[in-house]
Amino acid sequence: MHVEQQQQTVNNAKKADKKRRRCLAIIKSDCDVSPSDTPTVYLAILNVGLSNGLTEESLLEAAAQTGGSVSEVAMLTGKSYCFLVCCSLEDSQLVYTGMHNVSTIGQQGAVAYLSYVKALPTLAGKSEWNKPLPSGLIVLPDFVSDAEEATLLRSIAEDGRSYEGTLKHRHVKHFGYEFLYGSNNVDPTKPLEQSVPTACGFLWPRLESFSSSWDWSTPDQLTVNEYEPGHGIPPHVDTHSAFLDPILSLSLQSDVVMDFRRGEAQVQVKLPRRSLLIMSGEARYDWTHGIKPKHIDVVPTATGSLTTQVRNKRTSLTFRRLRRGNCNCSYPTLCDSQQSKVPQELSTLADQAVSLEQQNVHEVYDKIANHFSETRHSPWPLVAQFLDSFEPESVVLDVGCGNGKYLGCNAHILAIGCDRSQGLLAVGQQKGQNVFRCDCLSVPVRSSSIDGCISIAVIHHLASADRRLSALREMARVLRPGGRALVYVWAKEQRRNDRKSAYLRQNKAVNKERTTEQEQRQKQQHELEQRPQDHVSLPVHTNRTEFQQQDVLVPWKTKDEQRTTFLRYYHVFEENELEKLVAQVPEVELTKSYYDQGNHCVIFKKIAVCTARP
Repeated sequence: MHVEQQQQTVNNAKKADKKRRRCLAIIKSDCDVSPSDTPTVYLAILNVGLSNGLTEESLLEAAAQTGGSVSEVAMLTGKSYCFLVCCSLEDSQLVYTGMHNVSTIGQQGAVAYLSYVKALPTLAGKSEWNKPLPSGLIVLPDFVSDAEEATLLRSIAEDGRSYEGTLKHRHVKHFGYEFLYGSNNVDPTKPLEQSVPTACGFLWPRLESFSSSWDWSTPDQLTVNEYEPGHGIPPHVDTHSAFLDPILSLSLQSDVVMDFRRGEAQVQVKLPRRSLLIMSGEARYDWTHGIKPKHIDVVPTATGSLTTQVRNKRTSLTFRRLRRGNCNCSYPTLCDSQQSKVPQELSTLADQAVSLEQQNVHEVYDKIANHFSETRHSPWPLVAQFLDSFEPESVVLDVGCGNGKYLGCNAHILAIGCDRSQGLLAVGQQKGQNVFRCDCLSVPVRSSSIDGCISIAVIHHLASADRRLSALREMARVLRPGGRALVYVWAKEQRRNDRKSAYLRQNKAVNKERTTEQEQRQKQQHELEQRPQDHVSLPVHTNRTEFQQQDVLVPWKTKDEQRTTFLRYYHVFEENELEKLVAQVPEVELTKSYYDQGNHCVIFKKIAVCTARP
């Protein structure tokens, strides 16, 4: 028995050494930290870090039990390892001996593996927390007391209404006016019976030193969000024309980390329990703010290191004042008031929509056809899967086929393509594909004659809701009863569950061509000034970034010597917007909807014979 125990001890030591060497190789590759064969004051905890829930407190507690003293902790965001700096070599040896393959730390009680290292990584200290806050962003800690927090929560609960449960990530309650998610706006003609609770009145005198520079002193709209652990809110900017400056948000019951983004810039801000967040000026108009849906936040410590903090149930009170007029802020390309003609005119004036599509869709694609085709060669897997689902000898029409990359996905069906761009059709013709030229609003195909349709990244180029609906109806018309169609459109939200779409992930390549952010903005303004003014203006979107508006012009830069920039019109879709369009086509039923790499997607089936085209 004694021999077996000895053998088990040897085996455990071998396993520990193997895992230790594997972890060291990862760290070496990750941040160029080299192990040391002799003791140093620097220790690496090889297998536990922020990414698997280790807190600075639990790490220091384990180190203290060894009798060694620690002067610094270095924990890196997103890493499963961390580092200690000991006060002396003697302390370092005590910590190593007492913790390596002995201590269990972290949420899962992992056995810690340690190693002496020659120095701390250069990544240490470089985090989102070391960046300056956006201009106009202020966090006032301990803005209300524990007793006042209880009073506010009680007044909200006692109004007799339950929280709305319709939102995916949180429960909400509105006072004064309903905040309309999707448009981040309100309808000023529909005030609610419940005004902002009088229990909030004690807050405003405390803000007198700030309010002299604001457009308002008391709010008339309040949104209460109740977040369970793991809940969040997508990045967004409250619509400029809807509310005056600033926006105020009071955090109750729990701390949370809020992310602010502007282009490639990102700043993380800790909102302590009972603190007030003030977003004004640049922070209110030019940065998105959101909360990632997760259970644990990484937060800074008083010593300048990082640790993890478990979220609890949190309630936020967001106070706003309705704007009674247009916004005249200093961010015209992001402001719906200064671009306000776009949505209204495009939805009511068909002649302007036709003109916009002709100039910023059809003419552009004819000019960039060859370059565009070079970037479109790999079919998206879920589209290819849909095409493979058809029986042999089925007839499938690709409406807006471009260079025909989907026409050869399934060799056992008859695939036909149509497109408005003669330049893109020429690419398909050179491949010997069955293609013809037409507009997606008027497809010269007999009614009820096609087994399937696909429309991939097409109808988001149509500049009014009526025209987008007409395109869906045209697809329904040509489908036979039981026929199926797949439609893809760009989504306004290019990030799901904290994962970037392929569109956003290509940012690194684009950054090589970018200059400073200020120069990029100047360039966009120049493009705005250079466009013909025979139709309404539109904001120019910054490529590979989150969309701030639904109707935008997206640049396409050619690779020739001139590096010409063309502007393509897009209407990027809000969540559920495409499904609502399909619901207006009576001859079809929606069978599936999903999100795929920055696109909203639907599959619908024809359930009745459509009448002939009017």
